[in-house]
Amino acid sequence: MSCSIARTLELVGDWWTFLIVREAFFGSRKFGEFEKALGIAPNVLTQRLGKLVEGGILVVEATSASGKALSYRLSAKGRDLFPVLVAMLQWGDKHASAPKGPPVRIVARRTGEEIAPMVLRSANGEVLDVSEVMPVAGPGAGQAVRQRMAEIAEMAEVRRAGKG
Repeated sequence: MSCSIARTLELVGDWWTFLIVREAFFGSRKFGEFEKALGIAPNVLTQRLGKLVEGGILVVEATSASGKALSYRLSAKGRDLFPVLVAMLQWGDKHASAPKGPPVRIVARRTGEEIAPMVLRSANGEVLDVSEVMPVAGPGAGQAVRQRMAEIAEMAEVRRAGKG
């Protein structure tokens, strides 16, 4: 599928997979650390770790001479998921919060200050609302996507003109 969201969800779109990525950001490296932090069944963890390694999100390294002890760390591709994780965390804190408030805060390591809410920004840094952006066909768009983007643009124009 040519949709970037669909391809991303193929890699990290299930409950356990994204929680494993979260734990990797929190510092888990060894199989037992992931297993303990998540309470995940070993067979499920094995399968999800394999998928994350295959997808290039985690890198596996042998940590013993025999090669039996393994360590998992985020690749550059995996570290690029951090803003997605933070956006999901902030959305959850706002719209699906725990009764006593956020269970985890993300702070700047150097200052201890909580990070600012994630926002959409234009290339020049201007904060944008969802109503101020729209999808357009990109260089990898096939005919079906180009047609869909044209339909979206047409619907937006009709709405702006007050006809819909």
